[in-house]
Amino acid sequence: MVRRVSTSFASPFTATGPPPPRRRTRVLALPEARWALVATVAFLAGLGFDLGGAPSPMYGILYAVAYVAGGWEPALEGLRALREKTLDVDLLMIVAALGAAAIGQVLDGALLIVIFATSGALEALATARTADSVRGLLDLAPDTATRLTDHGEETVPAAELGVGDLLLVRPGERIGADGRVVDGVSEADQATITGEPLPVVKRPGDDVFAGTLNGTGALRVRVGRDPADSVIARIVTLVEDASRTKAPTQLFIEKIEQRYAVGIVAATLAVFGVPLAFGESLTDALLRAMTFMIVASPCAVVLATMPPLLSAIATAGRHGVLVKSAVAMERLGEIDTAALDKTGTLTEGTPEVTDVSPLPGSGLDADALLALAAAAEHPSEHPLARAVVGAARARGLRIAPATGFAATPGRGVSAVVGGCVVEVGRVEAGGAGAADRMHLVDGVRDLDDRMHGADGMQDAADRRSVVAHGMQDVVDRPSPADGRRNPARSDLGSHPHPHPSAGTTVLVTRDSTPVGTLTLTDRLRPAAPAATAALAALTGTTPVLLTGDNAHAAGRVAEATGITDVRAELFPEDKVNAVRDLQLAGRKVLFVGDGVNDAPALAAAHSGLAMGRAGSDLALETADAVVVRDDLTAVPAVVRLSRTARRLVLQNLVIAGTFITGLVLWDLVGHLPLPLGVAGHEGSTVLVGLNGLRLLRERAWQG
Repeated sequence: MVRRVSTSFASPFTATGPPPPRRRTRVLALPEARWALVATVAFLAGLGFDLGGAPSPMYGILYAVAYVAGGWEPALEGLRALREKTLDVDLLMIVAALGAAAIGQVLDGALLIVIFATSGALEALATARTADSVRGLLDLAPDTATRLTDHGEETVPAAELGVGDLLLVRPGERIGADGRVVDGVSEADQATITGEPLPVVKRPGDDVFAGTLNGTGALRVRVGRDPADSVIARIVTLVEDASRTKAPTQLFIEKIEQRYAVGIVAATLAVFGVPLAFGESLTDALLRAMTFMIVASPCAVVLATMPPLLSAIATAGRHGVLVKSAVAMERLGEIDTAALDKTGTLTEGTPEVTDVSPLPGSGLDADALLALAAAAEHPSEHPLARAVVGAARARGLRIAPATGFAATPGRGVSAVVGGCVVEVGRVEAGGAGAADRMHLVDGVRDLDDRMHGADGMQDAADRRSVVAHGMQDVVDRPSPADGRRNPARSDLGSHPHPHPSAGTTVLVTRDSTPVGTLTLTDRLRPAAPAATAALAALTGTTPVLLTGDNAHAAGRVAEATGITDVRAELFPEDKVNAVRDLQLAGRKVLFVGDGVNDAPALAAAHSGLAMGRAGSDLALETADAVVVRDDLTAVPAVVRLSRTARRLVLQNLVIAGTFITGLVLWDLVGHLPLPLGVAGHEGSTVLVGLNGLRLLRERAWQG
């Protein structure tokens, strides 16, 4: 039996509080299951009376109930399809059952209807269970939130919140929108979004996500993103879009289904007419023809493709990978080469202080130097400043108040701390005292440029490249505070990073005297080596590193991850060309990236995967799949899952084809009893459907 089920996902979000238990659709909640149950009970009761020698009207009525209960819906769908001048396979099943009844095989026809209805109920249940698996992602965000106004607090629907609204999140409640903490300290359980296993402490200035669970403290959160654009809302949209798509294999099957159905009708007439012309009895000829129509129907073939792919999409979604369509899921399994971006993909994309070096004679130890720099940087919103302040807080250092704060684009910041003028930043090239200051800083380089904007572009040259593509508004956003960026280069053809460095080094001075340096680097993701090794094992080739960063920084990451093919200092168009060169060489490339500069390569690749937590909007829109939790190990896992789904599709097609061929030959060459033909046909359909649902198990993700 074949059902065209369009799966839609409502948003049955609970109110604030712990997440509801994962819901499973009850069997009898499905109308298909209820009608199948009625048909089965009526058939079994009629069969009992029939075998017991009861009067024919008694069991005849029960058989009639089985016909009506199990056959009315597919008959109605078939007639609707016929009205649109298409031939539905379901209608052929009903015709076969009625044909069997017409020649006195009422029991066989009723059996066909019952198995047919039961098969349909199992398919509906399979679809519902797939939807249940995905819906677990959606039962996160609360329906309502507590908004603070000048007149007090009010409870409003979460969907009506706007950017800038101030929310009160009480202990144990779910956070109603993506935003930033402005007051209060608590911990948030955000494992469902970021994959972090333990609750994360949230203080003023920290970001929080809609749907995550607040801990023991009360928080005041400023809404930073429209509810329609929250992480949860993106999940809903992507899942719904994916559920409406069909894989190329499925589209091909549906394309030929009509011709096949017409061919079945013509062949059935031949199977009926030819033996009849050679003297076979009308009953035997009609019974053979009805059996042929049943066993030749492509129900199992049509059902072979979508259950495995939809189950794979649901399983990937449960583990934080949102595959946008069945097409994308199928293509993920075809890749044989992986190309990876560096910053924000193999690395975390956020700076951290990795070295604090007081200069001899400064009178400062490492903690004192870090506290001094943090005091000067504290008013700044620049990513490097946040990293310095965060490092000081992590060590439990006291950050002294600062006055006279000033930020100079391309230089750094200065402030008066404890009566001394403290500067953190670059040395003015060629200025007085530059030699004495050791030229320890030659500008804010790779990392601070990448971290500064939402685009993740490395330098002015990268930004100009994007501007040429009409994205000025995305990539040239003003600085939050000090605007530290590299000065624009006059030579667009120059490489992005002429100065090899493993990070960004800044100089700290006190009253114009250097007192030490801080080194900040972009930390490698802990899972990066394992992920690249797994991708190499899956594809048979080591991944390729494509980055706009300098060769030294790229080489450092490549060495740590075991990558041997490194292509550094690439502009966005260079990444596209690298992907296309690989594909011209016969490779099917998976590109993994996160920034605006990665979007062209994501679009050019055979399959594109974006890191979702810090990924740019353009990258998320362009990619075929999104790793919501930024877990790199999910990349090889989803590729492996896709390959498993493709294998199951092939298995299903072989199973379906074998059953159809065997049963058809049996009916044409020998004598296939109608009940056995029905059992074989519907049994193969159920077997194919259940085989696809194997991917809903946890073991399917683990490989």
